[in-house]
Amino acid sequence: MLQLLTFLVEKLSLLSKFKLFESGWSGYEDQDRERHAQRCPPPTLRRGDLLEVPRTIFTHYGIYLGEHKVAHLIPDILPALTSDKKLISSVITNKRLILGCMYKCATVRVDSLEDFAYGSKILVNRMDKKKQNHAFPNEDVAKRAENLIGAIPYSLLWNNCEHFVTFCRYGSAASRQTEKFCECLKLIIRDQRSAIAAALLGVIYIVCFGLAPSTTLPTILVPFALWMAG
Repeated sequence: MLQLLTFLVEKLSLLSKFKLFESGWSGYEDQDRERHAQRCPPPTLRRGDLLEVPRTIFTHYGIYLGEHKVAHLIPDILPALTSDKKLISSVITNKRLILGCMYKCATVRVDSLEDFAYGSKILVNRMDKKKQNHAFPNEDVAKRAENLIGAIPYSLLWNNCEHFVTFCRYGSAASRQTEKFCECLKLIIRDQRSAIAAALLGVIYIVCFGLAPSTTLPTILVPFALWMAG
């Protein structure tokens, strides 16, 4: 049991390295208003610059279009609930963003620099130092972003805001945040203690809900799959 607890603590610590557990649901709306009230002086920007800001539990990315406007791919639940354009165009709160992620509803939209930053410090073109591909000329980057404005298929892992900006600026869609998540997931799966933890949870599930195919099969198959993959 001590070994299992140690295993769980290790994996939670590993996940925390890429900010999956930095924020909780409690007090989100208050934090939203508080952060949005903090106005940061914008850096000197050029049309086509790649911008990034911390947002909820991830880093959010956008392309600067000039005149204090930013194009960015962002999830939002409101377009699925209403056709009121004025309401939809309002600042996307963290709750709207997270619910949009869950519903897979997103658009490439243009917001003011202030609304995009959401009270956070803006970092400019930091990815240029990390990418092997050379960035396109800034005007081309901005035009590529403008051509994609509108509703777009969304996936938290496979088509997010980072994929959008890397496609616009470097010509190939990629997400370091997705890569880090998959690396972490691979480490968890390859650790054979995952199979032990899954088996223990399965036994608890059977004790709570009784012996039945719906409880027995997952208890056998999930630990077996993790053991074989480890």
